[in-house]
Amino acid sequence: MSHKHRSLLYSIFQDPLHSNIHWREVESLLHHLGATVEPILGARFRVVLNQYEFFLHHPHHSNECSKQEIKHLRECLAIAGMTPSGYDEKFG
Repeated sequence: MSHKHRSLLYSIFQDPLHSNIHWREVESLLHHLGATVEPILGARFRVVLNQYEFFLHHPHHSNECSKQEIKHLRECLAIAGMTPSGYDEKFG
């Protein structure tokens, strides 16, 4: 399972941004990284990872995250210290 999560994390940090990443995969990755993910209002989710809190939106009309949502996720993961190299250090 960690190979799947590692591949997803690398694809989040790849350029150009991918647009075929599903919300369920993102949520699974966040749980794997040790984050708490809790729904708050409507499609908003509060995420706490490595003591950093951020908010994500569940896609409204499909299960695929938009490029803008992936960009936001990438920025949040980087601030929380969970880049591909950070992942390799923690789980490698």
